[in-house]
Amino acid sequence: MINRILKSFLIGLLVILSIFILWMIFPRIWSSLNPDKAPVGYYFTPPLYAAIWLGIEKLADLEPAVPENIEEIRDIEYKNINGKSLQLDIYRPKNLDKPAPLLVFIHGGSWKSGKRSDYLVYLISYAQKGYITATVSYRLLRDSPYPACIEDITDAIRWFSGNAVNYGYDPSRIALIGGSAGAHLATLAAYGWKNPDNLNYTSDLHPDDQKVKAVVDIYGPVDLTTEYARNHPLITSFLASKWDEAPEIFKEASPVNYLDKSDPPTLILHGTTDRLVPVSQSDMLKNKLDSLGVPCVLHRLPGWPHTMDIALRVNKYCQLKMDEFFRQYLN
Repeated sequence: MINRILKSFLIGLLVILSIFILWMIFPRIWSSLNPDKAPVGYYFTPPLYAAIWLGIEKLADLEPAVPENIEEIRDIEYKNINGKSLQLDIYRPKNLDKPAPLLVFIHGGSWKSGKRSDYLVYLISYAQKGYITATVSYRLLRDSPYPACIEDITDAIRWFSGNAVNYGYDPSRIALIGGSAGAHLATLAAYGWKNPDNLNYTSDLHPDDQKVKAVVDIYGPVDLTTEYARNHPLITSFLASKWDEAPEIFKEASPVNYLDKSDPPTLILHGTTDRLVPVSQSDMLKNKLDSLGVPCVLHRLPGWPHTMDIALRVNKYCQLKMDEFFRQYLN
């Protein structure tokens, strides 16, 4: 009797283990058989972590070395506020013979963490593809809540607009790219945010002036007025407000409230199992841009969570779609 129970237990354990292993290897097999389609993820965290730990799923190199053919110009101060120096870094091919498009990457981190080197994986890759790339620091929550960070981003882009000759990029071909909180800031700036409390503060970034030619939103929040967002501690900390006390702040900080038909073409990349920023945010943005006639492409990556592009397969796919997008709207 005991042997029969033990045998049944071992068989059941073997079946569960087999299913788990198949779960881990199926996404890679599916992607190898369907290289032209979005890579399939794991839908749940344990098999994803297991696939990474076992080496089945490779991670992108997030700290690549700067190659010999790329010039790195670091720690350029674009703004100094109350003694705090805000800086940016630029990467450009050494063999450029004419102005190139500028790709400005804005890091995420829930508006409270992160650093501008977080996107080296993109900065180096796109500099090698012939673009000039840049990454920007901005005030985090420990420095000041909203609207400090978006003021910094709009000031940084104004700086880029006025310094093109010094660094060799084309100021009429600037794209903003951000992930998570960085995507929120990228879309907020690209769609025309202005500080309503200071009529003398103007971002000068509206696409009518050709200051932002295109924007890439990688799993970013765009509507902070949803029931989920208005009660989320990250949002209330970022805005230093509660919905019941100041709903206008939530609306003001939402990129969707600045949409109009002159907004720049937008590329959206979002995992369908993102539990921090629901993919419905990107679905809604896509629908609104479509209704306005603004070019917009949304790629929903099945089974991937937030920060999905640290996985090599996802990062390659994101770059592939960004390549297509930039060729169409920046070159």
